[in-house]
Amino acid sequence: MLPRLEATAREIAKEWSLELGPRIAAGRYSYVAPAGHDAILKIVPVEDDDADHIAEALRLWNGLGAVRLLRHDAARRALLLERLRPGTDASAVEEDEALAAAIAVGRRLWLAAPAGHPFRSTTDWVERWMPNDRVHPLVPVARHVFGSMTPRIDTVVHADFHHHNLLRDGAGWAAIDPKPIVGEPEFDVPAFLWNSLRTTSTRTRTERRIRAFEDAGLDGDRIRQWAIVRGICDGLPIGAGRTEADRPQLRVLRELV
Repeated sequence: MLPRLEATAREIAKEWSLELGPRIAAGRYSYVAPAGHDAILKIVPVEDDDADHIAEALRLWNGLGAVRLLRHDAARRALLLERLRPGTDASAVEEDEALAAAIAVGRRLWLAAPAGHPFRSTTDWVERWMPNDRVHPLVPVARHVFGSMTPRIDTVVHADFHHHNLLRDGAGWAAIDPKPIVGEPEFDVPAFLWNSLRTTSTRTRTERRIRAFEDAGLDGDRIRQWAIVRGICDGLPIGAGRTEADRPQLRVLRELV
């Protein structure tokens, strides 16, 4: 896949007169590389259909809480993005600063009204990713919790909102790499609860983070519900050679049930 994406990146760079730098390895699925001093070129693989509407979300946010879109080629799934500097992610700072950054960025993103949108809903997302009951003993719990909910669809959510997608931008922070859908802000918080990847969650840390988002105006019980639902949807299946202990989503889920 990468050779195909790199060929597209070089084709785009030539057409748009961009000086393409070496690939940034942190872009795990997409091909991401510097494009001159002030921009990043990203080529999204067609296999990553959760990212189909990145451009529409970035246009809607228009730099408010998220990286700014400079140019887009829909047919070739090419995005020219502003380059955030220094661009370090929120896993590099202390817990309180990372939490404050997430809340500040989220407050800006979650103001976006989705009128006339092309996005899937959180219900569509759950129906796609919720496994069957035989996969894990907590799947029925997650199904029951989701069945008790009536999710709102009044805002565009990031859907991959965590430390590694929050980058420092000057004196502030901005989100990158959304998988945008429409729903409610509380849907975004669970991914932050089980990150960063270099840390291990505890019940105390999880509840402290939930309370911080609650103090910022979100519904704490709703965050817990989504953490249970998303813990199953994002945490399963468990790959070969791995155990449940390797899945931070399932660890947070068990802290809440």
